[in-house]
Amino acid sequence: MNNTKWLAAGIVAVAVVALGGCTAGGDGGGGGGDGGGELTVLIGSSGDAETEAVQAAADAWADENGASVEVIAASDLAQQLSQGFAGDDPPDVFYMAWDQFATYAGNDFLEPYAEELPNAGDFYPSLVDTFTFDDAFMCAPKDFSTLGLIINTDMWAAAGLTDADIPTDWASLESAATRLAATGVAGLSFGPEYARVGAFMNQAGGTLVDGDTVTADSPENQEGLDFVQRLHDSGALRFPAELDAGWSGEALGAGKAAMVIEGPWIKGIDADFPDTNYAAHELPAGPSGDSTFTFTNCWGIPQGSDTRDQAVSLVEFLTSDEQQLEFANAFGVIPSTESAAATYAETFPENAAFVAGADYAVSPVNFAGSADVIADFNSQLEGLITGAPTAPMLESLQTELQAALDEANEE
Repeated sequence: MNNTKWLAAGIVAVAVVALGGCTAGGDGGGGGGDGGGELTVLIGSSGDAETEAVQAAADAWADENGASVEVIAASDLAQQLSQGFAGDDPPDVFYMAWDQFATYAGNDFLEPYAEELPNAGDFYPSLVDTFTFDDAFMCAPKDFSTLGLIINTDMWAAAGLTDADIPTDWASLESAATRLAATGVAGLSFGPEYARVGAFMNQAGGTLVDGDTVTADSPENQEGLDFVQRLHDSGALRFPAELDAGWSGEALGAGKAAMVIEGPWIKGIDADFPDTNYAAHELPAGPSGDSTFTFTNCWGIPQGSDTRDQAVSLVEFLTSDEQQLEFANAFGVIPSTESAAATYAETFPENAAFVAGADYAVSPVNFAGSADVIADFNSQLEGLITGAPTAPMLESLQTELQAALDEANEE
């Protein structure tokens, strides 16, 4: 399943409204209450393997510290977390998604503990930047994913392509996608959303925000968006909906697309499409060089929690290189420290391209109020399917995102 999709605007709205209705920090929150050694951890789990691995790690820490930890796999993490804060009873530790971080940090709901960790300097700088608010490194990155170019190796060979043809820039990407499309499949596929299209805007040298100024309608962003439009207009690119697929990973597995842009979660197609052979490569560079997106969660702790010290100790244990590699073995995530990620790349060479991308990855735009604007931009990007002009999309994004940034800066 594609686990990097933007949250639906309605869910984000629920979270913001709920957060706005409660007092920052509450009464200390958390299931621990009196700090008696009982902690609750709320996670958004990808399945039993992840839930069981987190519970096993929490139990190992608890055994060493004379405590007990209950791991709760949320059915809807965004909603359950916001309800916990609204009810003045947040969990002691929780997954904090990158696209909700600014909202929670801006409302003083997060304890700024990460700089205290012994391994604070070991995390990838891009991940530290993601979870920094008002110059404070707030919460420890749990793991991360980057985008890569996933190629169906059987289709690649059938089209007469070799390793020498693996795309390294836009020109070679367009050439390969065109040759693959000539075989009767989509040469390339990915979702028409900022979390994919935005990578091309970045590769062209674009950004959405520079300090206090929104730069969405820049010539660089226009160049990236126009390249995507050209690929689609030529028939080399098809979006999942045009292939009767729920996401591009499904299109790859079903043999409808020869190349897709996704992350290490692509492994999720193996169960449904065991006969599909594929390989991951770094995204091709654009006119301004390499760029990809990084997606991550951090381990959040409620501000002023009575169980703060125990929670920080637990997070220190969970983010150790040894434990992160245990998680990697259990459910495939990439460790958030550079040293553990290097070991991961050696252990799982099929995912080495995703690790390599961390060196130049950037986080999607993320500040309080930006999620709703991006959701609207995603809706406009659906117009790429019908050939809608791209300049108005960026003009609208410029206006709406600047208003949201101005509002965020006033708070």
